[in-house]
Amino acid sequence: MRSAKQIGLTGLALTDHDTVAGVPAAAAEARKLGIDFLPGIEISCEYPRPGTMHLLGYSIDPQNQILADLTRTLVEGRDARNLQIVAQLNEIGIPVTLREIEDVAGGKVIGRPHIAEVLVRRGVVSNKQEAFDRYLGQGGRVYTDKEQLTARRAIEMIRESQGIPVLAHPSQLKKENNAQLENTIKELIDFGLAGIEVIHSDHSDSLIDLLNDLAARYNLLKTGGSDFHGGNKPRIELGKAAGRQIPREYFDALVERKRIMTQQERKRSEN
Repeated sequence: MRSAKQIGLTGLALTDHDTVAGVPAAAAEARKLGIDFLPGIEISCEYPRPGTMHLLGYSIDPQNQILADLTRTLVEGRDARNLQIVAQLNEIGIPVTLREIEDVAGGKVIGRPHIAEVLVRRGVVSNKQEAFDRYLGQGGRVYTDKEQLTARRAIEMIRESQGIPVLAHPSQLKKENNAQLENTIKELIDFGLAGIEVIHSDHSDSLIDLLNDLAARYNLLKTGGSDFHGGNKPRIELGKAAGRQIPREYFDALVERKRIMTQQERKRSEN
């Protein structure tokens, strides 16, 4: 395995779905490797299908009580969905148990990739992608959505947790044209959005150019992410977005914005 230095990784942010449980371990590993680290979270929001909307919270305070309440609510929603999926799989003759899925998750927050792994192990499907295509993904036989926050509330809670709200992978909004995408971003800005993920493994060069223009027009922070998920997305390399290097200045801009926010909060508390 190549080192962080070999892959040009000097800064890292962890934005797990609905949880900050991995932040302490990731921060410790970053210190060991000598790279800078930002804690984060990724939140799924209410959004019309077939698109999806995810919001990133960078530089959140993992110990914040508001964030603790939020993650507990989100995990409870995941747990309820997992039970529904297991029940539906059983109904169509696939005897999956929650215990099997928990064993695969190994103490982590359970998600559909863990259920997909169980289906692979049982020989129901040949790989995880087939599990999503046939059963777990949108249009699959047991697809079940989880309870989600509105985008407005998600942005509010990220800000209340001293975080920086950023729209993740805008391509997944599945807008029909650039004007629709811009209108959605403008609406999120009204709610308090601070940035957009410009570089992502799913983004084309033309979309990156468009997002760069929108970031400049609306004075938004630019971020980038590989959307690395380990074995769940084996084609994605840590620190690279479809071969593209994420500019270090994106990371530094988040750090600077956090510094300004902290300074402003300190002044407010002194007055």
